[in-house]
Amino acid sequence: MGNCFPKPVNNFSSTNKISTQVNNINAEKKKQAMVEGGGGGGGQAIATPKMATRCLKCYTYGELKSATRNFRPDTVLGEGGFGRVFKGWVDGETYAPSKVGIGIAVAVKKSSPDSPQGLKEWQAEVKFLGKFSHPNLVKLVGYCWEDREFLLVYEYMQKGSLENHLFKKGAEPLSWSTRIKIATDAAQGLDFLHTTEKTVIYRDFKSANILLDGDFNAKLSDFGLAKLGPVNGESHVSTGVVGTYGYAAPEYIATGHLYVKSDVYGFGVVLLEIITGLRVLDTNRPGSQHNLVDWARPALPDRRKLRKIMDPRLENDYPPKGATKAAELILSCLEADPKGRPEMKDVLVSLKEIGAIKTKPKEPKVHATQPGPQRDRRHHSAHHSPLHTKRSDGQANQLSPMRSY
Repeated sequence: MGNCFPKPVNNFSSTNKISTQVNNINAEKKKQAMVEGGGGGGGQAIATPKMATRCLKCYTYGELKSATRNFRPDTVLGEGGFGRVFKGWVDGETYAPSKVGIGIAVAVKKSSPDSPQGLKEWQAEVKFLGKFSHPNLVKLVGYCWEDREFLLVYEYMQKGSLENHLFKKGAEPLSWSTRIKIATDAAQGLDFLHTTEKTVIYRDFKSANILLDGDFNAKLSDFGLAKLGPVNGESHVSTGVVGTYGYAAPEYIATGHLYVKSDVYGFGVVLLEIITGLRVLDTNRPGSQHNLVDWARPALPDRRKLRKIMDPRLENDYPPKGATKAAELILSCLEADPKGRPEMKDVLVSLKEIGAIKTKPKEPKVHATQPGPQRDRRHHSAHHSPLHTKRSDGQANQLSPMRSY
């Protein structure tokens, strides 16, 4: 039976009936407290306000095995620090498990037995996504906690992650307008979190956590590291350093002081990835270019240099003025002092202005005297510059998550 907190079932004799019922009820109350962030299990409790998890579907482990065809390898959508994500199918109205192709697709995240923070991150996901609803946050459909198995069920995002579209070999290039739309959607999600009644710091903003639906609408996912923001006039919260190298703000890494605007730094990093098509960290690039932020920063205020670091897959099909404004926004988000960074509401204003700048239609070019092979060579070199070096297997380096709790 999954931990869905139904009426306790008693299979013992009548002589033990009363005491057994009391024990079962106490155990179920303890489990409910764990789901709501209360504590137990020997771990540190997550201090949270009580939330309406009753709105979420509670699954048994067996039901999710059925929905994913026993977690078959060919249903794997991806893998992160928490564990693997599988594609499953549920009824469109009741969300009960269904057969493949019947009902609606869902993404089932299953905790890894090797994850020491599985319960804590699972609680955080239920805590925040079970409480919030926004067009730019992935919808949490339900959950399961059974023995040491922690699972979460989300809406299925057909286009996968922004990370794959930017860096995966063979992925269809994203247009400039689609990139700015994705950035705007993600910014709306962050702004929502920062302006809720109790401010939420996302703490792990990166391209891998931005998921896209069939129309390239972007939604934030993976709230396992999210944390309530400062209260009582404090500027920050002090906490263990977690997140992903390259995206985490420098003041947070250095001191453990987490500001709301630490998220803004991460947004600046992702926007830089969006316009350059380069990972924030890649040791396969030349030494001076391993860290995208350090290498690209001097080019951002210079129009000529900026043009050289723009993603060649855009094929210059973007408004130069829009690229310049995007570069200015990136620089402001990457300010060393968090006080100097803009709030997400101001980032949104800038992105909407950038999105309103239209690309001028290209005039048809005549290449009467230019042989085809030369065009091929130019196209080849544009996609294989030192800035876009890949490993021999075609994949860029993966980032190492920070797990210093």
